[in-house]
Amino acid sequence: MDTPSPQKRRLSFLTRGESVVAASGLGAAALILAAIGGAGWWTLHANEQTRREGREQTLHASAEFLGAAGERMIAAGELSQIRTLIAGAAAQHHFQSVRIALPEPKSTVIADSAPSEGSKYAPLPESWTEAKPGSAEPALERTRDGRARIVSTMTIPGKGPAILEIEDAVATGMWSDWRTQTGLGAIGAAALVAMAGFYRSVRERFRSLGAISESLTALQAGETDSGVLTVARTFGPEAEAWNTLLAERDDMRVKLSRTGAEQKLGDRRNRDGDLFSLCDAMWQGLLLIDEQMKIKFINGAGAAFLRSKREDMIGKPAASFITDAKVAEALKQTAGGTGRGRTVIEVEGDKDATAPGKAGTVLRFSIRPVRKEDNAAAVIVIEDITQQRVADEARHTFVASATHELRTPLTNMRLYIDSLLEEPDQDVVKRTQAVNVVSQEAKRLERMVGDMLSVAQIESGTIKLNKGDVRLEPVFEDLKHDFAEQARQKDIKLRFDMPPKWPQMEGDRDKIVMALHNLVGNAIKYTPTGGEVVIRANADAKSFTCDVTDNGIGIKEEEQPLVFEKFYRAKDKRIANVTGTGLGLAIAREVVRLHGGDISLKSAIDKGSTFTMTLPAKAA
Repeated sequence: MDTPSPQKRRLSFLTRGESVVAASGLGAAALILAAIGGAGWWTLHANEQTRREGREQTLHASAEFLGAAGERMIAAGELSQIRTLIAGAAAQHHFQSVRIALPEPKSTVIADSAPSEGSKYAPLPESWTEAKPGSAEPALERTRDGRARIVSTMTIPGKGPAILEIEDAVATGMWSDWRTQTGLGAIGAAALVAMAGFYRSVRERFRSLGAISESLTALQAGETDSGVLTVARTFGPEAEAWNTLLAERDDMRVKLSRTGAEQKLGDRRNRDGDLFSLCDAMWQGLLLIDEQMKIKFINGAGAAFLRSKREDMIGKPAASFITDAKVAEALKQTAGGTGRGRTVIEVEGDKDATAPGKAGTVLRFSIRPVRKEDNAAAVIVIEDITQQRVADEARHTFVASATHELRTPLTNMRLYIDSLLEEPDQDVVKRTQAVNVVSQEAKRLERMVGDMLSVAQIESGTIKLNKGDVRLEPVFEDLKHDFAEQARQKDIKLRFDMPPKWPQMEGDRDKIVMALHNLVGNAIKYTPTGGEVVIRANADAKSFTCDVTDNGIGIKEEEQPLVFEKFYRAKDKRIANVTGTGLGLAIAREVVRLHGGDISLKSAIDKGSTFTMTLPAKAA
């Protein structure tokens, strides 16, 4: 049990809030009493000193006067007059006694202000011992009770010395003035009464401040209970204000605690929200499967791949949405703990609405176990690898087509060269025809190799233009010569509609020629026998335009944006036997765009296509 402090034991009789006020009141009372006591002591001391000095002066003056008068009267024999004078001085100045006597040993009393009852004065002799010259001054001394006593030597002419003794009747001491003491006591009592009245008048007001002070002390000591710190409302408006502050403090603590909790929760939510947003922004599907084979989390891409709504999938069995037998079996093994490694399964979409993905798509399922504290059993990552599969197939097709494309001109070149070697004496016409075929096939090989190199440069971003002045008229003349034989072999009418005046051009001549060759070559390649290809050139001050129009099979509207992609070939079955790499249009558009121009397309099925190449003209 705690032992109360001495201060608490001393003030235990006081009510709450009165200890500070009482201590202040007691201190004020002590100060007042000390002030009154000090003032009283100084007053008494000063009065006593003044009275003592006054009585001493009275004694000295009386001694001088009575001594001088006594010497004269005693010498004249006027003893009755001196005795009357002494009695009057004692009565007037409140002396205890005044006496004139002869010195010892005779000790005859000449005069006494208070003679003994029935005593008589002895007759004086005619003379007595002569006094010595230079008698001592009156000597002042004090009796035991504090009264002053003065002794003076008188010289009676013709008779001898006499002793004058005067003893004061008033005792001079600090505490001898009872009236002063009474007055000081009355003043002190009145001050205490006034102090008590003042204390009583301000007691209630100061009690509230004292109670608040005690609460502050308890608060500083670590007390947090508002019930202990609260002050009764009866203490006044200060108490109500203090209680309001305590209530606001408690509310603030609650709000701060709530704010801290909300902030922590908000931070966690923000982190979770950021993680959720990050997962939802992934283009791969992400699923988290618990030990009971139920979907615990799925992002938007995963729901899209499985063709379901995300809110309908959370908490549902994964088997309801993943129906592929291989994926379901691998997931079951992983969730059951038997599958410990990563399992990758590729699933091709079909027309079955319950199967993952759409028709023609290829989805890759990567399944691996999760051993974390969140009790998840497996994580599934779904990737759409359709484009990757298409790209792989396109590359394979390109390799096969490129091999076939390269083999054809090489075969033709070898046959004509062998013919020249075997028949060196054949006529000039045959020799010229063989040389022309070899030259055309060599150029064809050069264009194919150039296309491959251009694709590599485009993909690596290193393709550059070797700009210079370009004369377009010779370019189109070469174009007529290069494709005349190919058009003749397919019985295609090749027509060139050229402008009367050619503009000045600046660019890379070889790459512009390559773009034109790809456009014209595609038009002839995809135009059936007996068709027509028209190359129409137009020019003005700002640009040069070349339209390559055919009346061939045409291109579907949905495929028109794709024909400019690398390795892409139209899905029309009528061109299945037409060889090609799928690079010509992609290279042509890239080259033209590097020159600041572009290639556009207009086409309709079974009506033909028009490719329009636009190049900026050189400023004059």
